[in-house]
Amino acid sequence: IKSWSIRSGLVDRETGKLTPQGAIARKHDPYLQSPITDWLMHFYLSFSDKGLATPPLDPAEWGGWTWFVYSFLPNHPSFSRSTLDNAANQIYETDKKKAKSISDDLLKVLKAYTDKKDALAQINFLKSSVKDQYIAGEATLPPDELIAYFLAKICERDFQGLSQINSDRLLQHPYGLSPILGISTDKVQDLLDRLSGKGIIEQYKTVPPFQIIPRWNDPLALLEKAYVNN
Repeated sequence: IKSWSIRSGLVDRETGKLTPQGAIARKHDPYLQSPITDWLMHFYLSFSDKGLATPPLDPAEWGGWTWFVYSFLPNHPSFSRSTLDNAANQIYETDKKKAKSISDDLLKVLKAYTDKKDALAQINFLKSSVKDQYIAGEATLPPDELIAYFLAKICERDFQGLSQINSDRLLQHPYGLSPILGISTDKVQDLLDRLSGKGIIEQYKTVPPFQIIPRWNDPLALLEKAYVNN
């Protein structure tokens, strides 16, 4: 349980205490039953146990969960278990020990998203109505404020110090909102339009290249609002 809590961003690995986001989750959802908490955990779990470190060029370097979310799923909106296993085996065919570890990882991933008794099933990031057959891209999206929190943490990690961000870079970001939410870049743009309407960001679309200007002060305030307003 402790390992799961660390990987899901709720507990700090070094201190064993709640992270700032973990403290907010516990305050508003002490039994971890809210889909907001599930989405928060999904966000951090997608980075395996690396948190918000700079991600690698190849998601496979961070293990099965990261490879699954950022490499496999964007190219396989529907798939069978055998397709998943074959793809994973090709990635790690020269390292049998690593391949076995990834296979074990993927079992946990599939169970976490599809077993109704498990942690992340209610967000519908992945569905399975037939044994060993899976469908992605039909998630029950989180509140706008939580999406804004994800965006803020992505910008903090990958666009540090920039007062404005190229819209295309953000939309096409391989570790961006599109793979995290399991949606197309067009749908991400719709979400950005909503965030702009709420004053969380500004968008300059007069002359290309279009730009996004962050207007939040504290990502944790966005996370707090996600719980309070929903």
